[in-house]
Amino acid sequence: MTQPIPLAIACGDYDRTRPLFDGRVPIEGCRPLYLRLATEEMFFRAFVHEEFDVSELSLSSYVIRRSRGDCPYIGVPAFVSRTFRHSAIYARTDRIKAPEDLRGRLVGVPEYQVTAAVWVRGLLLDDYGVRPQDLRWVTGGLEMPGRVEKIAFAAPSGVSLDAAPPGQTLSGMLEEGRIDALIAPRAPSCFTRGAKHIGRLFSNFGDVEEAYYRRTGIFPIMHLVGIKAELAARHPWLPASVYKAFTAAKHIAVAALSDPNVLSVSLPSLTWSAERAKALMGEDFWTYGVEENAGTLEVFLRYHFEQGLSARRLTAGELFAPTTASQSKI
Repeated sequence: MTQPIPLAIACGDYDRTRPLFDGRVPIEGCRPLYLRLATEEMFFRAFVHEEFDVSELSLSSYVIRRSRGDCPYIGVPAFVSRTFRHSAIYARTDRIKAPEDLRGRLVGVPEYQVTAAVWVRGLLLDDYGVRPQDLRWVTGGLEMPGRVEKIAFAAPSGVSLDAAPPGQTLSGMLEEGRIDALIAPRAPSCFTRGAKHIGRLFSNFGDVEEAYYRRTGIFPIMHLVGIKAELAARHPWLPASVYKAFTAAKHIAVAALSDPNVLSVSLPSLTWSAERAKALMGEDFWTYGVEENAGTLEVFLRYHFEQGLSARRLTAGELFAPTTASQSKI
């Protein structure tokens, strides 16, 4: 009898992954060992040290490596992290009132190539006419000094890109007025503790993000799942098994959101929020799959290439194992 293959799987702890962690959803043919890690540590270890058999991956970092032809992973279209990013722009409210005010300003970002920043730069250009070249960029740690790009790349043509001064954090620089705005997946501490003159660029971000979705149909993808390419080549059935399991786990999580008997998440408005999401985005509002997300992926790939991060313009189909492009149906 064939023994299940051992898999070291790094992934964030989310409602849509917990059914994997607790064993409710097995991965066929596999014996998984799960490592629940913070994204910054996980991506660093996945791309710098290539430690894991299967890992949640930054979409932007993956596309950089894929476009260069040196990526150790092949993608699975299980998009375990998605979020709108208008709410990820923080600013000095005494200087910045509107997106157009960012022109000529110093804007911090943990790494220029982080997925959230790719989406933000794209929407600033498409919706407000603000180009990446119109801003002066500063990279560094949000709360700890010394963060560097996990994947080396040359500054895109025409873009002013500098590292934060030694010992400085982006949150501290924003609070002190040394930068004018900040794009970050995590809320900076200067914002969460209510520092003076620090706020979101879009204070009504919920309304702005809903209008964005109605206009574009885009629910931005942040992370995908990747499998070591050599492992997938050795076991051609593996990508489909991993994809099937992640999809089943997601379905369990989404179904729980709509059960009003006992709320699955400690959010009083959960039932209302779930019903509103369905009304806006459809029953399967957190979609996995290549075909189902082709439009969103193509927009991201356009942004990525136009921003000088991709070595070449990729297509959505190039990102994923062929066996995950479609699934059998009854």
